[in-house]
Amino acid sequence: MWRKNHLKSIRKEKDEEYALGKKLVVTSLKDIQLHLKVIVLFTTSFMIWFLFLLVFSPKRVSNPIRVFLSTPPAECKDNISVYIYNLPSKYNFDLLRDCTSLNIYTDMCPHVTNNGLGSPLPQMGSSWFTTHQLIAELIIHARIQNHPCLTEDAHKSTLFYVPFYGGLHASSKFREPNYTTRDALAVELVEYIQEQKWWKRNSGKDHFMAFGRTAWDFMRNDEVADFGANKLLNMSPVKNNMSVLVVERHPWEGHNQYGIPYPSYFHPSTSSEMVEWQNNMSYIDRIHLFSFVGAPRTGKKKVVTRDKVIKQCEESSKCLILKCGHGPSKCHNPREVVKVMMTSNFCLQVLGDSYTRRSTFDSMLAGCIPVFFSNHTAYSQYKWFLPSDPTTYSVYIDLERNHSIRIEEELLKIPMDEVERKRRTVIELIPTFTYAHPNSTSYGFEDVVDVALKALSDHVTSLLRSPTLLDLA
Repeated sequence: MWRKNHLKSIRKEKDEEYALGKKLVVTSLKDIQLHLKVIVLFTTSFMIWFLFLLVFSPKRVSNPIRVFLSTPPAECKDNISVYIYNLPSKYNFDLLRDCTSLNIYTDMCPHVTNNGLGSPLPQMGSSWFTTHQLIAELIIHARIQNHPCLTEDAHKSTLFYVPFYGGLHASSKFREPNYTTRDALAVELVEYIQEQKWWKRNSGKDHFMAFGRTAWDFMRNDEVADFGANKLLNMSPVKNNMSVLVVERHPWEGHNQYGIPYPSYFHPSTSSEMVEWQNNMSYIDRIHLFSFVGAPRTGKKKVVTRDKVIKQCEESSKCLILKCGHGPSKCHNPREVVKVMMTSNFCLQVLGDSYTRRSTFDSMLAGCIPVFFSNHTAYSQYKWFLPSDPTTYSVYIDLERNHSIRIEEELLKIPMDEVERKRRTVIELIPTFTYAHPNSTSYGFEDVVDVALKALSDHVTSLLRSPTLLDLA
């Protein structure tokens, strides 16, 4: 009997084990099916992401400008109303399609992304980007597209913006030997604008363009060597009627040209981001008396001063130098550039290929007091953005007239309380030479575009009140 009951117990245990095993098998199959579904979903998502990158990579971005956040617009505080011409796309967006050819020296594809801000620099914070120094026209277009003073009613407009990417086009044609071909798009643009109803209202006096290159790139004439420039700014309708914003104006002939700051790497979206940066720059420990960031130049008379400046910096134990050049260099790393400047009391801004330097605004962004060696590096250029008294924020050393001047000695003569006053002014100026993030409308400070539009509006209002224009009307 015991044996019989024992056998039944064994069979029962085996049946239970079999049922449990069968259940485990079913459960395992269900688990496998679930895992397969997850794998398929993940693989599909990855393929979609990969295809998205393939189609919308920087070299194929068809229209990187029109990517704006739907934030409520801030109030337009000034009596300004800006109308943007809807130009044929050949004058702006179509140029970006061939971004590899926009500059004969550099592939501009990474730089035309993010409305011209370039790639993000997350290691420096959410407001920082690898912004190219000659890209202002894209950023300005994006900012005005999302500006609270923008209007779609041309009848009410006080300013007419012509969004021609002339700087990018000019740099793509620097090696074009045929002048007619080189000038063609600019000539077509001027002819097109003159045919428009709103041009005829005030003969184009209320029209303006903005370029991220120097005026010299648009002022070819027979009296100077040809460096690849076109004739846009020498064409009568532009020269005598329009206003033109450029990062470097012609100091003597640029009566209708207005200098705007080179874009740096910092593009905050809120006032808190701006204030936090200003506070950081106010309290940082500056261990170097002065510094220089740049490359040596050869073969031009005006670069003699640059060579002297570099030599003096190299010979001084109180100077930090970051040499730039072709190929890999720390100068191409915004973090390294800003680090040098934010640990220096003074930053040497000596002219190179032209009078102005993007480094001027990089250094002031870092709270470093600029030292100039030419009046045309800043004083005759950025009157809308910098104080009329240059001694309040900068130092001037005339090394060209007096070759025996020692930079270190001149800087050590400046009392510390004066150094602090200059630095405080520089830091207070940061918002006015910063390009706010184009997606932001409530950034809480006046940036480059705000300052420029207000100054342009005042200028145009003054022009239209003149008796000569009233008579013409």
